[in-house]
Amino acid sequence: MRDIRQMEPWLGKEEEDEIIKVLKSGWITEAVETKKLESEIAHFVGSTYASLVTNGTVSLAVALMAVGIARGDEVIVPDFTMVATPNAVYLAGAEPVLADIDRSTLCLDPNALDRHLTRKTKAIIPVALNGRAPDMRKLMLWARRHNLFVIEDAAQAFGSTFGGKYLGTYGDIGSFSFSTPKVITTGQGGALVTDDKRYYERIIRLKDFGRINRNSQEHDEIGFNFKFTDIQAAIGVAQMGKLSVRLKRKKEMYALYRKELEAVGDIRFLETDLREVAPWFIDIFVPDPVSLKKYLQKFHIGTREFYPAIHTTPPYKNRGAFPNSLWAARHGLWLPSSSFLSDSDIIMICRKIRTFYGRP
Repeated sequence: MRDIRQMEPWLGKEEEDEIIKVLKSGWITEAVETKKLESEIAHFVGSTYASLVTNGTVSLAVALMAVGIARGDEVIVPDFTMVATPNAVYLAGAEPVLADIDRSTLCLDPNALDRHLTRKTKAIIPVALNGRAPDMRKLMLWARRHNLFVIEDAAQAFGSTFGGKYLGTYGDIGSFSFSTPKVITTGQGGALVTDDKRYYERIIRLKDFGRINRNSQEHDEIGFNFKFTDIQAAIGVAQMGKLSVRLKRKKEMYALYRKELEAVGDIRFLETDLREVAPWFIDIFVPDPVSLKKYLQKFHIGTREFYPAIHTTPPYKNRGAFPNSLWAARHGLWLPSSSFLSDSDIIMICRKIRTFYGRP
């Protein structure tokens, strides 16, 4: 039996051809291909500007720096997210403040954020977990009422929308990730999108040593080397050509998994509007995800347990009570989610899961 991994990148001849073009050009650092990919990303989501950086963690940190977040500031982040989100706040020099999530979306609940406000609060990072989002209209109204910057962590939501508008385009700056497991990948990589020219220009300087301009060795502020490469961008350009097909396939896969497993009472799916959400991973909630994971491993079927709640990890220990985050962390399991899985693969996986729960 072949191994079915929980997630794999989908690369082919198109990516190979694009990389060879770059290698033959004699210029592999950030240049023509990077600009092309940035333009395609901005056009796709409907933003005025896009800038590529080394990875999604860096993109969040640079976004915070670009709006002026600094030492002594506090930034509200969900307690249930990939640890990159709060870590990026530290990278920017600020303090992350953890907030619990809404079980129905696994995202921040705009109605439960007032308790986390202090005089030091300067920004909020809503995370669109697995393509789902909080009520972004309500969240934006809340943030504006309190004069807070909004940096959208849409790392898992490239191509998903809320209210017909692409996630990543509601806040002051939106952040995407193109790491290996994402719907499209450049190996590593992150992108920032914004409609504000001031933020865009600051992002460009921050990721390039703080240079006055790209052709200068003069620096009038501290910056970093977070630039992209044209080799990565070449992969991304080829991947963008496959994006619409993959988003469609992700929705089909989620619908098929749900159909095949809906009669299993031990399994819960979140309500997911597939007209707007393209789930990055197929997520389910079960009483004991570890036992199911071990059972499926016997058949060479890979799964992945959910992230731990941030407040339970050693660097963030003892920061409050977060029952919804704990529930998600303890009961969530990601099923095989590679875009190239066939319907027959998914039906076989679901048959094994039904057998585990004693269902035909």
